[in-house]
Amino acid sequence: MIAPSNDSAATLDHDVFELPPLILHPFSDATGPSRLVESSRASLMLHGLLPSGEYSSDELERRLLDGRYCELRMVYYVGRDVVRWIEQCVDVVSRHPEAFPAGLEAQSFAGYLVENAPPCVEEKLRKWGVNDYRSIFARGIALNVMFAEAPVRGRLGNEFVRNYHRYADQAFQCYQAQCTWTPLERQHVMFELYASGEYSRMLEQSWGE
Repeated sequence: MIAPSNDSAATLDHDVFELPPLILHPFSDATGPSRLVESSRASLMLHGLLPSGEYSSDELERRLLDGRYCELRMVYYVGRDVVRWIEQCVDVVSRHPEAFPAGLEAQSFAGYLVENAPPCVEEKLRKWGVNDYRSIFARGIALNVMFAEAPVRGRLGNEFVRNYHRYADQAFQCYQAQCTWTPLERQHVMFELYASGEYSRMLEQSWGE
Protein backbone atom coordinates (compact mmCIF):
# COMPACT_ATOMS: atom_id res chain seq x y z
CA MET A 1 0.00 0.00 0.00
CA ILE A 2 0.96 3.64 -0.25
CA ALA A 3 2.47 5.61 2.61
CA PRO A 4 2.53 3.08 5.48
CA SER A 5 4.22 4.31 8.60
CA ASN A 6 6.60 1.34 8.74
CA ASP A 7 7.62 -1.71 6.73
CA SER A 8 5.90 -4.28 8.91
CA ALA A 9 2.22 -4.76 9.63
CA ALA A 10 0.73 -3.62 12.92
CA THR A 11 0.79 -6.08 15.81
CA LEU A 12 -2.12 -6.00 18.22
CA ASP A 13 -1.74 -6.48 21.95
CA HIS A 14 -3.73 -9.70 21.79
CA ASP A 15 -4.32 -12.36 19.16
CA VAL A 16 -7.28 -11.06 17.16
CA PHE A 17 -9.58 -8.05 17.49
CA GLU A 18 -13.00 -8.31 15.85
CA LEU A 19 -14.05 -5.26 13.87
CA PRO A 20 -17.66 -4.27 13.10
CA PRO A 21 -19.31 -6.27 10.29
CA LEU A 22 -19.34 -4.85 6.79
CA ILE A 23 -22.98 -4.74 5.66
CA LEU A 24 -23.68 -4.27 1.97
CA HIS A 25 -27.10 -3.05 0.85
CA PRO A 26 -28.81 -3.75 -2.49
CA PHE A 27 -27.62 -1.21 -5.04
CA SER A 28 -29.07 -2.25 -8.42
CA ASP A 29 -32.40 -1.36 -10.00
CA ALA A 30 -34.41 -3.75 -12.16
CA THR A 31 -32.88 -2.54 -15.43
CA GLY A 32 -29.29 -2.45 -14.15
CA PRO A 33 -28.09 -5.90 -15.28
CA SER A 34 -29.56 -5.54 -18.77
CA ARG A 35 -27.95 -2.11 -19.22
CA LEU A 36 -24.59 -3.50 -18.19
CA VAL A 37 -24.91 -6.32 -20.73
CA GLU A 38 -25.93 -3.85 -23.45
CA SER A 39 -22.99 -1.64 -22.56
CA SER A 40 -20.54 -4.54 -22.84
CA ARG A 41 -21.95 -5.55 -26.21
CA ALA A 42 -21.81 -1.96 -27.43
CA SER A 43 -18.16 -1.73 -26.42
CA LEU A 44 -17.35 -4.90 -28.37
CA MET A 45 -19.23 -3.57 -31.41
CA LEU A 46 -17.44 -0.23 -31.27
CA HIS A 47 -14.12 -2.08 -31.26
CA GLY A 48 -15.14 -4.26 -34.17
CA LEU A 49 -15.24 -7.46 -32.12
CA LEU A 50 -18.97 -7.98 -32.76
CA PRO A 51 -21.03 -6.99 -35.80
CA SER A 52 -22.88 -3.74 -35.13
CA GLY A 53 -25.88 -4.68 -37.26
CA GLU A 54 -28.36 -1.82 -37.60
CA TYR A 55 -26.88 0.23 -34.73
CA SER A 56 -25.15 3.50 -35.56
CA SER A 57 -21.95 4.61 -33.83
CA ASP A 58 -23.91 7.24 -31.91
CA GLU A 59 -26.41 4.65 -30.64
CA LEU A 60 -23.63 2.29 -29.59
CA GLU A 61 -21.86 5.13 -27.79
CA ARG A 62 -25.09 6.02 -25.98
CA ARG A 63 -25.57 2.41 -24.86
CA LEU A 64 -21.96 2.21 -23.71
CA LEU A 65 -22.27 5.39 -21.64
CA ASP A 66 -25.63 4.37 -20.17
CA GLY A 67 -24.10 1.13 -18.92
CA ARG A 68 -20.99 2.83 -17.59
CA TYR A 69 -23.10 5.32 -15.66
CA CYS A 70 -25.21 2.49 -14.22
CA GLU A 71 -22.00 0.73 -13.17
CA LEU A 72 -20.65 3.94 -11.64
CA ARG A 73 -23.77 4.32 -9.48
CA MET A 74 -23.62 0.70 -8.35
CA VAL A 75 -19.97 1.06 -7.34
CA TYR A 76 -20.72 4.37 -5.60
CA TYR A 77 -23.35 2.76 -3.37
CA VAL A 78 -21.04 -0.14 -2.51
CA GLY A 79 -18.48 2.49 -1.56
CA ARG A 80 -21.00 4.25 0.66
CA ASP A 81 -21.36 1.08 2.74
CA VAL A 82 -17.59 0.60 2.80
CA VAL A 83 -16.95 4.19 3.93
CA ARG A 84 -19.54 3.76 6.70
CA TRP A 85 -17.71 0.60 7.81
CA ILE A 86 -14.35 2.41 7.80
CA GLU A 87 -15.83 5.17 9.98
CA GLN A 88 -17.10 2.52 12.41
CA CYS A 89 -13.64 0.93 12.57
CA VAL A 90 -12.03 4.30 13.30
CA ASP A 91 -14.58 4.81 16.07
CA VAL A 92 -13.73 1.40 17.57
CA VAL A 93 -10.05 2.34 17.64
CA SER A 94 -10.85 5.66 19.35
CA ARG A 95 -12.79 3.82 22.08
CA HIS A 96 -10.25 1.01 22.54
CA PRO A 97 -6.86 2.64 21.93
CA GLU A 98 -5.13 0.17 24.24
CA ALA A 99 -6.00 -2.71 21.89
CA PHE A 100 -4.42 -1.18 18.81
CA PRO A 101 -1.05 0.24 17.80
CA ALA A 102 -0.55 3.92 17.16
CA GLY A 103 -0.96 5.37 13.71
CA LEU A 104 -4.17 3.72 12.57
CA GLU A 105 -6.11 5.96 10.20
CA ALA A 106 -9.08 5.49 7.90
CA GLN A 107 -6.56 4.56 5.20
CA SER A 108 -5.38 1.65 7.36
CA PHE A 109 -8.79 0.02 7.13
CA ALA A 110 -9.23 0.93 3.48
CA GLY A 111 -5.93 -0.74 2.69
CA TYR A 112 -6.78 -3.75 4.86
CA LEU A 113 -10.13 -4.28 3.09
CA VAL A 114 -8.75 -3.85 -0.42
CA GLU A 115 -5.48 -5.74 -0.02
CA ASN A 116 -5.82 -8.05 2.98
CA ALA A 117 -9.48 -9.00 3.52
CA PRO A 118 -10.00 -12.17 5.62
CA PRO A 119 -10.40 -15.47 3.72
CA CYS A 120 -14.03 -15.83 4.89
CA VAL A 121 -14.84 -12.47 3.31
CA GLU A 122 -13.09 -13.37 0.06
CA GLU A 123 -14.93 -16.69 -0.05
CA LYS A 124 -18.32 -15.07 0.51
CA LEU A 125 -17.72 -12.48 -2.20
CA ARG A 126 -16.78 -15.22 -4.66
CA LYS A 127 -19.98 -17.10 -3.79
CA TRP A 128 -21.84 -13.90 -4.66
CA GLY A 129 -20.03 -13.86 -8.00
CA VAL A 130 -17.80 -10.91 -7.09
CA ASN A 131 -14.28 -11.78 -8.18
CA ASP A 132 -12.65 -8.36 -8.63
CA TYR A 133 -13.77 -7.07 -5.23
CA ARG A 134 -10.52 -5.19 -4.68
CA SER A 135 -11.20 -2.85 -7.58
CA ILE A 136 -14.87 -2.45 -6.64
CA PHE A 137 -14.10 -1.51 -3.03
CA ALA A 138 -11.23 0.81 -3.97
CA ARG A 139 -13.26 2.58 -6.65
CA GLY A 140 -16.27 2.79 -4.36
CA ILE A 141 -14.18 4.53 -1.71
CA ALA A 142 -12.76 6.90 -4.32
CA LEU A 143 -16.17 7.85 -5.71
CA ASN A 144 -17.40 8.63 -2.19
CA VAL A 145 -14.34 10.81 -1.62
CA MET A 146 -15.17 12.73 -4.81
CA PHE A 147 -18.99 12.91 -4.51
CA ALA A 148 -21.15 13.56 -1.43
CA GLU A 149 -24.15 12.08 -3.29
CA ALA A 150 -24.47 9.75 -6.26
CA PRO A 151 -23.72 12.08 -9.19
CA VAL A 152 -26.47 12.95 -11.66
CA ARG A 153 -25.72 11.77 -15.20
CA GLY A 154 -26.20 15.20 -16.77
CA ARG A 155 -23.52 16.71 -14.53
CA LEU A 156 -20.82 14.27 -15.59
CA GLY A 157 -18.83 14.59 -18.78
CA ASN A 158 -18.83 11.69 -21.22
CA GLU A 159 -15.07 11.29 -20.86
CA PHE A 160 -15.38 10.79 -17.10
CA VAL A 161 -18.28 8.34 -17.43
CA ARG A 162 -16.51 6.34 -20.13
CA ASN A 163 -13.31 6.00 -18.11
CA TYR A 164 -14.55 6.55 -14.55
CA HIS A 165 -12.74 3.40 -13.38
CA ARG A 166 -9.36 4.85 -14.36
CA TYR A 167 -10.07 8.15 -12.61
CA ALA A 168 -11.33 6.30 -9.53
CA ASP A 169 -8.20 4.12 -9.40
CA GLN A 170 -6.03 7.23 -9.36
CA ALA A 171 -8.24 8.94 -6.77
CA PHE A 172 -7.96 5.92 -4.45
CA GLN A 173 -4.17 6.02 -4.69
CA CYS A 174 -4.29 9.74 -3.90
CA TYR A 175 -6.58 9.07 -0.91
CA GLN A 176 -4.22 6.45 0.49
CA ALA A 177 -1.29 8.85 0.15
CA GLN A 178 -2.96 11.69 2.07
CA CYS A 179 -1.37 10.75 5.39
CA THR A 180 1.03 8.36 7.08
CA TRP A 181 -0.80 5.30 8.38
CA THR A 182 -0.13 1.98 10.03
CA PRO A 183 -1.03 -1.09 7.93
CA LEU A 184 -2.95 -4.08 9.27
CA GLU A 185 -2.74 -7.75 8.35
CA ARG A 186 -5.53 -10.29 8.35
CA GLN A 187 -4.09 -12.38 11.22
CA HIS A 188 -4.45 -9.43 13.61
CA VAL A 189 -8.01 -8.28 12.97
CA MET A 190 -11.19 -9.95 11.80
CA PHE A 191 -14.61 -8.94 10.51
CA GLU A 192 -17.65 -10.54 8.88
CA LEU A 193 -19.40 -9.61 5.65
CA TYR A 194 -23.20 -9.65 5.33
CA ALA A 195 -25.85 -8.64 2.85
CA SER A 196 -28.27 -6.26 4.56
CA GLY A 197 -31.19 -8.70 4.36
CA GLU A 198 -29.07 -11.49 5.80
CA TYR A 199 -27.94 -9.30 8.69
CA SER A 200 -31.52 -8.18 9.41
CA ARG A 201 -32.65 -11.81 9.65
CA MET A 202 -29.81 -12.56 12.06
CA LEU A 203 -30.86 -9.64 14.27
CA GLU A 204 -34.50 -10.75 14.25
CA GLN A 205 -33.47 -14.26 15.21
CA SER A 206 -31.29 -13.01 18.08
CA TRP A 207 -34.13 -10.81 19.36
CA GLY A 208 -36.49 -13.78 19.24
CA GLU A 209 -34.07 -15.86 21.29
